[in-house]
Amino acid sequence: GKWVYDSEYPLYTNASCPLIDEGFACESNGRLDLNYTKLRWEPQDCDAPRFNATKMLEMIRGKRLVFVGDSINRNQWESMLCMLFQAVKDPKKVYETHNRRITKEKGNYSFRFADYKCTVEFYVTHFLVREGRAKIGKKRRETLIIDAMDRTSSRWKGANILVFNTAHWWSHYKTKSGINYYQEGNEIHPKLHVSTAFKKALQTWSSWVDKNVDPKKTRVFFRSAAPSHFSGGEWNSGGHCREANKPLNQTFKLSDSAGKNTIVEEVLKQMKTPVTPLNVSGLSQYRIDAHPSIYGTKPENRRSQAVQDCSHWCLPGVPDTWNHLLYLHLLHKR
Repeated sequence: GKWVYDSEYPLYTNASCPLIDEGFACESNGRLDLNYTKLRWEPQDCDAPRFNATKMLEMIRGKRLVFVGDSINRNQWESMLCMLFQAVKDPKKVYETHNRRITKEKGNYSFRFADYKCTVEFYVTHFLVREGRAKIGKKRRETLIIDAMDRTSSRWKGANILVFNTAHWWSHYKTKSGINYYQEGNEIHPKLHVSTAFKKALQTWSSWVDKNVDPKKTRVFFRSAAPSHFSGGEWNSGGHCREANKPLNQTFKLSDSAGKNTIVEEVLKQMKTPVTPLNVSGLSQYRIDAHPSIYGTKPENRRSQAVQDCSHWCLPGVPDTWNHLLYLHLLHKR
């Protein structure tokens, strides 16, 4: 497919959706070129119906739509909240069930759309499996317990639609080096390759899904890795994407995420529960123009040498397309 200009886009704005947290509210933070909000993904050989928020709310009436994963999944969850919020007649009838405000720090949220008796929830877990601490020599260090599920997993049970992801945190230094970090049972691996650990973690996740999810009541999705677009360094070493104001003409290799996506595909094939892959890697790869960059903070909080964000996405923006894709899958399988 390809990205095309659409005069009816965006589906919402920073002004029409009060549920976007500061990190994704690029327009409110001073970004003036809004072309990135006017692009719609047009799949080849397929006439995809437009997103209809009322129809989506009817599909999830009385249900729990649950996003589980890292902050890129929080990005997608906030996008979904905004897309649905546009169809609500009384904004007071959309509220967080524990009165929590959305921030980067807190991890778990459940928004209720009262007129539709449904909730749209998010549970933060960087790896899907459990982060822990263990004694290594004399020191207590962080470990990743790849044979145990994240502690919030009991709260995902009983959801009607589950959207999982994990990818981003597997490329950080500790996970990449794999030295005294990965734990199975009480054993800490002196060294384990990141792709082996990733696969073992996904097998732990897939066993949990096969054991705890009833496919008659629950649809499960796994979103593929979303690309970052850092030039001239990494996220913590001066990497930037500020100059980009239009999509790439062609995409460079999906090096880092391609390997992870292949492992995800292998694991999904071995499961007895049907899991639908949401393949967003390719279409998102073009969108170097759609990250917050320096607009992930308000101008008054911005330092001149601030770390740029070229891995999350401005809202409205690319995650709206991921949710449109989710909508099409749900529509197709009604």
